[in-house]
Amino acid sequence: MWLARLLTQAGAEVDVVMTRAAREFVGAITFEAVTGRAVHSEIFGPGHALDHIRLAREAKGIVVAPATADFIARAAHGLADDLLTACLLAADAKVLLVPAMNDRMWAHAQTRRNIAQTRLLGYEVLEPAEGPLAVGEGSGPGRMPEPEEIMSRVAHLLAVSSVLSGKKVVVTAGATREPIDPVRFISNHSSGKMGIAIARAAWRRGADVTLIAGHVDVPLPSEISTVKADTAQEMAEAVSEALPGCDVLVMAAAPADFRPAKAASGKIKKGRDVPKIDLEQTEDILKSTIAKRKEKSFVVGFALETNDGLRNAREKLESKALDMIVLNDATEPGAGFGVDTNRVTLISRGGREEEFPLMSKVDVAEALLDRIEEELSGR
Repeated sequence: MWLARLLTQAGAEVDVVMTRAAREFVGAITFEAVTGRAVHSEIFGPGHALDHIRLAREAKGIVVAPATADFIARAAHGLADDLLTACLLAADAKVLLVPAMNDRMWAHAQTRRNIAQTRLLGYEVLEPAEGPLAVGEGSGPGRMPEPEEIMSRVAHLLAVSSVLSGKKVVVTAGATREPIDPVRFISNHSSGKMGIAIARAAWRRGADVTLIAGHVDVPLPSEISTVKADTAQEMAEAVSEALPGCDVLVMAAAPADFRPAKAASGKIKKGRDVPKIDLEQTEDILKSTIAKRKEKSFVVGFALETNDGLRNAREKLESKALDMIVLNDATEPGAGFGVDTNRVTLISRGGREEEFPLMSKVDVAEALLDRIEEELSGR
């Protein structure tokens, strides 16, 4: 249901086809309320004889979520014993199957053969996620991925060619953690939401995306190649390794500016005296990339400020040889760290400044990539 809501909110016209099993779990009226459109379930009966042809002809994409072991078996063998399987046989649209079942059913040889057959038919399959299964069944591969991940796959499935298609895009996200001792660290409140939204948006546009992630508070996207980097030094090394051939670099992470000069080998015990911790600056990752950047690559930085935002952002744009910088205010309600929204100002090297209203981080990511594509098209 949440997937239907996300697709509808994104502007899609969503027709829901419910199987008999689906109707045992949720009522049709719920989907009607979410999509604003009638729900379909009958293949026979007055007025329904050609529903499978009409729905198949009108569809740009067909998503089966969740796809049970039974449904996958019927689809693999070309059965058309209900409206949904009949639609598949009548459709020229792209098809995405999202399997969800018990882990032992998913691992069964017959299920694996059926999955292989659906792929031979040209269907895309989003592998099930790992996690808690039904009560008493423990944890394992078999649960349906989160709706946001399915949504990302759908957008990628239906994506038309864009400026970013085939381009190598590197995005950093999240906070780094600089160890004080084995149990304590210096960090910040970055959740990684903004960087992950940008990585997903670039992937949906056909880019070859590498996500370099510090600590994040949200699930990492399984569809995107991800490198974990706990400290600023590790992030700098990961960025350096990813730079060759990189067409677009978006530094949305919040690496720590300082770290303990020497981390204690054991836990610092609480005592009468407060320990003194000497700090040193971490490597400036953005500056360190200047000499290593691919010719005509496009580099975007972020400036999270609490005062003199425009001045500080413009200085960072120049000192770090950026093509664009994204400015936002850490003190503004609904913007900055840990929330699902942001209000940003995009500042380009050519002097263009564009202030956006408060919007979701997903929408900010799309707006940012729109501007990046505009700049790349002009080169």
